[in-house]
Parts: sequence; structure tokens; C-alpha cells
Amino acid sequence: MATGKKTYRKTRNLFLALFLLSACENDMKEVNALTDKKTSVEEGYQIESYLSQSARMKAKLVAPLMRRYQIDTPYVEFPRTLHVDFFDDSLRIESRLDARYGKYKENEQKVFLKDSVVASNLKGDTLWCRELWWDQQLQQFYTDKAVRIRQPDKMIYGKGMKAAQDLSWFNLDSVTGIIQVPREGLQ
Repeated sequence: MATGKKTYRKTRNLFLALFLLSACENDMKEVNALTDKKTSVEEGYQIESYLSQSARMKAKLVAPLMRRYQIDTPYVEFPRTLHVDFFDDSLRIESRLDARYGKYKENEQKVFLKDSVVASNLKGDTLWCRELWWDQQLQQFYTDKAVRIRQPDKMIYGKGMKAAQDLSWFNLDSVTGIIQVPREGLQ
């Protein structure tokens, strides 16, 4: 009688195993859909955002559209222009920045700007370039691309640059030209 129970159990276990194997047929598309990583995207319209560091207001950003991508290395994208006002310690605007596109890398605290990038300060200094990085921690701009800087008395052309975000100082990697401007300024 003990042999009959063993045979019955083996048969039952074999039957269960075959049933489970036949029931576990999956479509590979369904399996891949379950294991694929999904990108979560948050969208915001008519954005007005403020940046503060050490309890001090540093900047105000305005953009018509913002997308925040929640992935391994999260970032925020401004695909339809952005404008930033940078403030001094007295909350007065010390410089401005405009670009057609921006991408903020959250983990690095850096912003990549491109397409018609213009930065200016209240002294009349203006920087133009196609691509520019802003390091939030260092409060500096930098690029390895061509730049044009207008000051009240001259226009400077160069390639590669590092500058304070208020444009109080800048260093060009290579100057390609300087044009003196008449006292009346540029028209």
C-alpha cells in the first residue's frame, strides 16, 4: 500500500508540473512590458520658479513650459524659451538670461542652455552665444563655443569662456577680435 501512495504522489506531482508549465505560457511582449522601465514626465505651464540658497533669494525663472523627467538621472527641460533674473543680496536684479531651450541636470546642479542665448547685466555688458552652461553652485557661466560680448566701449569676439553670472568678470580662451565702439555706443 505504501508503493501505491508513492506512485499516486509521483503521478499527481507530474500532472501538476505539466499543468503549471502549460499555464505559464506568456507572450514576450507582455513580459517585456512588465519589465520595461517607464519614464515618468511631469508637465507644467506658465512656470514661475524661485531659487534660493542659504535662505537668500538668488534667481527667478519664468518659462511657458516645463517638463520634469523622473529617470535614473532626473532632469528638467524648458523646450519653449526661458527667462531668468539673477538677484544680488539686496534682491535687486543684477543680471538677466534668456534662451530658447534649457535643460537642468538636477544631480549636477547645472543648466545647459542653447539657441539664442543672451545674458546681460545692468552695466550694459551683454553676452551672446549659441550654447552656454550655468553652474548653479559656482554661480558661473561657461562654454567652449563662440561668444560675442558687448561692453559700452567695445565688442569682443572669442571662443570658449568662463564668466561670473553677473558678468562682472569673464575670461575668454581665445579672442578672435575686438572692435572699439564710439562714445555714443552702438546703434
